[in-house]
Amino acid sequence: MKQALHVAIIMDGNGRWAEKRGEKRVKGHEQGAKVVREITEYCAAHKEIERLTLYAFSTENWKRPRLEVEFLMKLLEKYLKNELEVYIKNNIRFEPIGDTRAFSASLQKLIKEVKQKTAHCDGLVQSLALNYGSHDEILRAVNKLRDEKKDITNEMLSNALDCKHQVDVMIRTGGDHRISNFLLWQISYAELFFTDTLWPDFSTKELKNIMEEFTKRERRFGGLN
Repeated sequence: MKQALHVAIIMDGNGRWAEKRGEKRVKGHEQGAKVVREITEYCAAHKEIERLTLYAFSTENWKRPRLEVEFLMKLLEKYLKNELEVYIKNNIRFEPIGDTRAFSASLQKLIKEVKQKTAHCDGLVQSLALNYGSHDEILRAVNKLRDEKKDITNEMLSNALDCKHQVDVMIRTGGDHRISNFLLWQISYAELFFTDTLWPDFSTKELKNIMEEFTKRERRFGGLN
């Protein structure tokens, strides 16, 4: 298998998972957070995977009911506090992407602290996409470059983005077959995988099967082999 792979996942289906069980949607988010840990630890143990980027909270998720958004913010805070030890134990570097300025001051501080305390880790890089939308990311990158006195190149724009790394494998759980404004620049030549499995039921076994299928695909990047 190719080394240094970047895997990105749209973690969809938490609310539906809970509703199918007659529970509140927040129960699905709680279970989903546990799966994040399992998948992250699995990727950390498989050295061919260099980066794992997870769509945690989009710029559009603010449209959800206020109580659900408030719960998600509390869950994110709880997750980061609990996972710091897991990150360090597994040599995982935490690199968030997205515009976190919309979060509370205390949550912004926590995000920065976890990033700083894992900066020395040189194993898997886990990125949570927080208040992230690809259109927003690209617009912010363009605005960073607007005063350049020369034509903007692909390399310049890539380096101005929150996520500067091309994606190799893009997975979406939950049954929908769309990208939902996630890493649009970075997935230009990614292999796409869609599964009906709701995120709280997604397993390391299914990820393993997807990665094995990935190795069978021929990647030409616009050329001929």
